[in-house]
Amino acid sequence: MSRSHPPKTHADWQALAASLRDEKGLETRAFIDDAFVEAASGETFATTNPATGETLAHVASCDAADAEIAVGHARAAFDGGAWSRLAPGRRKKVLLRLADLMEAHKHELALLDTLDMGKPVGSSLGDMAGAIACFRYQAECIDKLYGEVAPTGEETLALVLREPLGVVASIVPWNFPLMMTAWKVAPALAAGNSVILKPSEKSPLSALRLAGLAREAGLPRGVFQVLPGFGHTVGKALALSMGVDCLAFTGSTAVGKQLMQYAGESNLKRLYLECGGKSPNIVFADCRDLDRVAKHAAEAIFHNQGEVCIAGSRLLVENTIREAFIDKVVAAAETMQPGDPLDPASFMGAMVDETQYRRVLDFIRQGQEEGARLRAGGEALEGPGLFIPPTVFDGVTPEMTIAREEIFGPVLSVFGFDLEEEAVAMANDSPYGLAAGLWSQDIDRIMRVTRRLHSGQVFVNNWAGGDQTMPFGGVKQSGNGRDKSHHSLEEYSELKSVWMSLAT
Repeated sequence: MSRSHPPKTHADWQALAASLRDEKGLETRAFIDDAFVEAASGETFATTNPATGETLAHVASCDAADAEIAVGHARAAFDGGAWSRLAPGRRKKVLLRLADLMEAHKHELALLDTLDMGKPVGSSLGDMAGAIACFRYQAECIDKLYGEVAPTGEETLALVLREPLGVVASIVPWNFPLMMTAWKVAPALAAGNSVILKPSEKSPLSALRLAGLAREAGLPRGVFQVLPGFGHTVGKALALSMGVDCLAFTGSTAVGKQLMQYAGESNLKRLYLECGGKSPNIVFADCRDLDRVAKHAAEAIFHNQGEVCIAGSRLLVENTIREAFIDKVVAAAETMQPGDPLDPASFMGAMVDETQYRRVLDFIRQGQEEGARLRAGGEALEGPGLFIPPTVFDGVTPEMTIAREEIFGPVLSVFGFDLEEEAVAMANDSPYGLAAGLWSQDIDRIMRVTRRLHSGQVFVNNWAGGDQTMPFGGVKQSGNGRDKSHHSLEEYSELKSVWMSLAT
């Protein structure tokens, strides 16, 4: 299928999927030192389409030996200076070229994510837009960030310089494979670092295709490398490596804690974490259009099959409107059923793999056993594929498992409240603090509640709004990193103070 006729229909996407498999094949090798190579051990792992159960490919399974080789090449590239000492404006041109190549291949990249982890192709296309925008934003930022001149006396001159850190290892999740890759890789590359990417073993294909595009864009040898494999093998090796200067991770809080230990056991490398969430979404009775709010509340949890770190999984509704509002949410959920991910009309796709599928179903069972009232969904769909419909529980209490644990699936827990103070206390009653939302027409209340919510980001009368200019990250056990915006560039740079004496 030519680029002049982009896929639009279900049949178009099916045809493109067939062409990727039959004509071009799928890149499955690691990308090390500007070349696609097999893992040093020769081992591979299978990546599977969760919508069909079909094995897509067998991908190189890297381990500690591959990590050591890649780190050596990354360090040599950094020390060589072909990228690290290149003028920011020239780095910008290369990254903009890469963004253009991503744009030209966006349907292929979107399809790879859809086949690999089961998300609807329309959602994957949205991810591509975000990934491309991220590369362009970071590229344009890098030659516009200045150092500083400190306010010293006449006989001295003090400069504060920004310099790249060195070798950055990025470990990204499977739920937004290429978009999360862009959020980590783009600012690290823009700042002049060498980057080693470890994609999730559940969704490695788009990262490997990106490697080929990065080489075509002109990134120097060894500056960008991709090591597919498992967290306990190659991921652990990168985290423990004395040659890695910074580790950027998006994933579970449990793994984030383990990576902090590895950083301490090795070279005390910088560590930026974006971890789990159990985000509250607060609806006050003064909202004007409850139908619209209910639709957004449903989308906040059911988008991407609920496999979203900021999913609005805890819905807090003022009791005076709760019953009527839940009815509206359930009605909205009925329009968001899972379907073939290659069908542009599908709102939800398949769960990423059997493990996640069983985990979500187990949480649903626990919710029923602990006394929550099931209002929608609750059972997997029959037939091939790992599909779970939107599930809504009412009558949830704070001590229930579904109220506290990050489910990472299409499961909504609804709570009621009477007073504003009660809503804030319930919202903050979580070890997580990644995102929060509130819906109200009262500007005074909005300002009060926004400041009191313990969250890295707060969405007011929307959910998941914001563009590349807005930092993304959490507090508490949701992590300490900041993706997007120029703040992410600061994470991948270090400040050097230079004090010059001008006295003779």
